[in-house]
Amino acid sequence: LHVQRPAGKAMAGLWEFPGGKVEAGETPELALAREIKEELGVKVSVDKMRPITFASHTYDSFHLLMPLFAADEWEGELEPMEGQTLQWVDADSMRRKAGGAEAEIPMPAADIPLIDTVITAMTGE
Repeated sequence: LHVQRPAGKAMAGLWEFPGGKVEAGETPELALAREIKEELGVKVSVDKMRPITFASHTYDSFHLLMPLFAADEWEGELEPMEGQTLQWVDADSMRRKAGGAEAEIPMPAADIPLIDTVITAMTGE
């Protein structure tokens, strides 16, 4: 699943893996469950998440350390709660279309190196 960042936010228009910031007292898994509920209106149980990898990327104004998890089960219907656009992207399309600013599915710089790892997690390839 890719989520397009809405107008008015940093990196607006780019497609990213859903998630967000970890708040004080949260584990990365709890933060992801909260963010998924807030952004997509579905409940993902922490025990249904599996860690895949992480990204460490320095942007101009901050450094991002982003753990990446997969979840194959959730409760509810996906709904863009913050005005964003959602799209399911299969492994072949992700390989061919996702990437930097000129790609058909432009993604933030921190997400681009994760594409092959996500495909492997999705498909076992």
